[in-house]
Amino acid sequence: MSQENEIKELTQRIEKLSMEDAMSLLVDLFPGEIIFSTSFGQEDQVITQKIAASKLPVEVFTLDTGRLFYETYDLWSRTIVKYGLSIKPYYPTTASVEELVSKNGINGFYQSVENRKSCCYVRKVEPLKRALSGKKVWITGLRSEQSPNRQNMQILEWDEGNQILKYNPLLHWTMEEMLAYIKENSIPYNTLHDKGFISIGCAPCTRAIAAGEDARAGRWWWESSQKECGLHEQGVIANKS
Repeated sequence: MSQENEIKELTQRIEKLSMEDAMSLLVDLFPGEIIFSTSFGQEDQVITQKIAASKLPVEVFTLDTGRLFYETYDLWSRTIVKYGLSIKPYYPTTASVEELVSKNGINGFYQSVENRKSCCYVRKVEPLKRALSGKKVWITGLRSEQSPNRQNMQILEWDEGNQILKYNPLLHWTMEEMLAYIKENSIPYNTLHDKGFISIGCAPCTRAIAAGEDARAGRWWWESSQKECGLHEQGVIANKS
């Protein structure tokens, strides 16, 4: 059976299940080879709560770029305390950061899209590749509402760049559904969300948005790009049914 057909078949099984049961199925199919990346956004906090509540043996990790908000570090600490989970940090390599800053300056990402993408690669993309190495399934908190780039993603798809099966359990959740779940389950969230920050990344690259602005407008606001850092590039083999 081709990889595309295998993904299609597994997608059909997963779509009939709750998120908890779907993750349990993936754990059974890929024991010790399933990993979840959290950036402590609201979506990721929902998935973290579900993993903890079901006591699923899923490795949880985060990318610490060295430029995060204080509020993000605070939430990281509160999440560990509340759920008793081990969240493994991955950092950019010292040599790569030193070379980047020496070449482009400490805030060189403001100067061009190329510089910004170089910073994202050093601080996020390369550490992500190390985190995913040797794993078979990557759980993400992507939602199709977040940006036009994500509307064509599938619940289950093959990430060619990282050579891994990507599971996006919240893909079709609305913002309203997510916020209601967070409130109902008393899930800790980043206090910056109450100040107009919707999509939260590195502190120098994130601002609050105004009413009516796109949810990703606060990311890299000084440039007119696709508002992606390279972690979730298109170019996947997905279920096309």
